[in-house]
Amino acid sequence: MKDLFERPNGGEAAILVSINFGDTDYEESLHELRQLSLSAGLFIRGTIEGKRITPDAKLFIGSGKADELKQMMQSSESDVAIFNHDLSPSQQRNLERLLQARVVDRTGLILDIFSQRAQSHEGKLQVELAQMEHLSTRLVRGWTHLERQKGGIGVRGGPGETQLELDRRMLRDRVKQLREKLLKLKAQRGMQRRARKRSKVMTVSLVGYTNAGKSTVFNRLTKADIYVADQLFATLDTTTHKTYVEGCGSVVISDTVGFIKHLPHALVEAFGATLEEAVQADLLFHIVDTASTNRDEQITQVNKVLEEIGASNVSQILVHNQIDRVCLLPSIGRDEYGRIISLHVSAKTGEGMDLLRLAMAEHYEYLQKQSTEESAYA
Repeated sequence: MKDLFERPNGGEAAILVSINFGDTDYEESLHELRQLSLSAGLFIRGTIEGKRITPDAKLFIGSGKADELKQMMQSSESDVAIFNHDLSPSQQRNLERLLQARVVDRTGLILDIFSQRAQSHEGKLQVELAQMEHLSTRLVRGWTHLERQKGGIGVRGGPGETQLELDRRMLRDRVKQLREKLLKLKAQRGMQRRARKRSKVMTVSLVGYTNAGKSTVFNRLTKADIYVADQLFATLDTTTHKTYVEGCGSVVISDTVGFIKHLPHALVEAFGATLEEAVQADLLFHIVDTASTNRDEQITQVNKVLEEIGASNVSQILVHNQIDRVCLLPSIGRDEYGRIISLHVSAKTGEGMDLLRLAMAEHYEYLQKQSTEESAYA
């Protein structure tokens, strides 16, 4: 049995389940699952691993591994099984029946962390929407209380509605309400952005893989004091702050939610209003954990999400953060046209933060030149 960690106060005991289907990044994915589980406040009692070519249709891991998992959960008195994969509703239900315990897949775990961390009204609405949409796929026949017929005065003896149908209708109504509320908040954000555009204030969004140090960079640039912790998804709510940068005046800087491999599509969609800050920005600082052995894959994953939300055409500068951990000096990388395309900094020590301000000033100058040229052609 692996992974015995100190139990957090009130934390549930969990067994992790991870199957290698020939993925080249399997070890990194498993390490990420452990970090996610600890971030969720779970006490990891052990890990079940295995290799398969394809998932088992009924139990995902096959009957042999499922029996092994059941024995480990019983002997360790674990409360929940955490899967490093997305499970179908029927697979999750079959496993819960066999194990007589809760089963949570990777998407469910991330949603749980998001629900714990969201602080703002908008953030809570976004998380609830993602949870409702995820739950709607889990409403499948199989629980007896969902199959009972409900009648009432005037319809007693008639077909009525099953509890399952009622649950589905309630979910649809709640999803509709959440979408309407988020659309209003999105409209408010749009008005704020248009006001910034009219005042010609440059906007910069910090994007990057979770735990790459975005919030620390944000605090350094804006002298803010938002929550920072060495854990996945320490902060979820987009924070926007106006600061003065020599060479371009006032700049609005936004710290956005961190990305992760296999970020649930429901979350990408639900956080559309928040992620739109990146879409509408004049410049993206793509924060990268220089010390990560998987940084190239993390960069790829972030760029995939940026493309998915329509932000792939926004000017982007790679900010290689945490150089203090790999003994590098602050530096600038430029393309053949002399434009800054990468920086090496340490938000923790403050080394190279002046280079970020230089990059903003140079980009502001480029935007001003571009605006002048467009006016001349108009």
